[in-house]
Amino acid sequence: MGGGYSAQADALRHGISKALASMDADFRATLKPLGLLTRDSRVVERKKFGRKKARKSPQFSKR
Repeated sequence: MGGGYSAQADALRHGISKALASMDADFRATLKPLGLLTRDSRVVERKKFGRKKARKSPQFSKR
């Protein structure tokens, strides 16, 4: 759910890698150096009070 095609493909790749590593410990030694067992920890930043979005401020007017 969510993300683009690339993110969904990476999630699928990560899931398959984890399944292989849980099946046989020998796979882990091969997959770990390639970075296939590391989860991408980035998440959407929350919207803050008084802002339009997470970082976008309301329009500033000097006068």
